Amino acid sequence: MFYKLLETLDNKIRFERARAHCDIPCGIYDPITAQIAALTVVRMMDLMAGLEGGEDKGKTEYHNSMSRYIAVKEEHAEKAKHELRVIWGDYIKPEHIEKHPELHDLVFKALKLGSKVRQTADRQAGLDFVEAVNKFAEVFWAIKGVATRRAKAPYAPNLELVYPAL
Repeated sequence: MFYKLLETLDNKIRFERARAHCDIPCGIYDPITAQIAALTVVRMMDLMAGLEGGEDKGKTEYHNSMSRYIAVKEEHAEKAKHELRVIWGDYIKPEHIEKHPELHDLVFKALKLGSKVRQTADRQAGLDFVEAVNKFAEVFWAIKGVATRRAKAPYAPNLELVYPAL
């Protein structure tokens, strides 16, 4: 009953809405962390592939480098997934999904791709992961009413990322 009263008051008065990515609330949300993490996944896959052709597979240095690349790949895949889950769970509201009905499937696909890139060294899956996170970023900025642009990242693997056009 209390919530009905607040809803009725809100419909008449229009209380200002709090927006934040945490419980404080600080109001800061940005998918760029997920985008850079997804880009890092592809970079690690490229570095792993670079080691594959070498003749040093029996040497400790090879195993050291490969294990580090794998660890960073998996860490960043999980980091991207975490960032998407935070925005999805804390920022996205039913009215956002109503305006962008593709959002639910997009997040689901991105999270599944994040799992796949942790499990494999499939570069195409990594590229698909970056693109899914980029599409999420486009929808995120559209929700905020901010135009976007695509530009190649200034570091390897030089893939396109979505940036707010400020």
